[in-house]
Amino acid sequence: MNPDIALYWAQQSLRIALLLTGPLLGAALVVGLSVSLFQAITSIQEMTLSYVPKMLIVGAILLFLAPWMIEMLIDFTTNVFLFIPSVSQ
Repeated sequence: MNPDIALYWAQQSLRIALLLTGPLLGAALVVGLSVSLFQAITSIQEMTLSYVPKMLIVGAILLFLAPWMIEMLIDFTTNVFLFIPSVSQ
């Protein structure tokens, strides 16, 4: 395997990782910022107030996007396994 092929698979794995984690991290960021803003405006300093909405939103997004995420992972894994025989050539 030459360096170009290794770089290609590294890029693909990073792309898949970003595609799968992007929506979850983005939603957690938006919810976290809005809860922090709400806490700053109302002077409520409850620690669990920031975690519970994030967990609920991330869980809901996971339930909604799970089929797409699993399909992306299966396609990537299939491509990796199909490429394995050409590594020894």
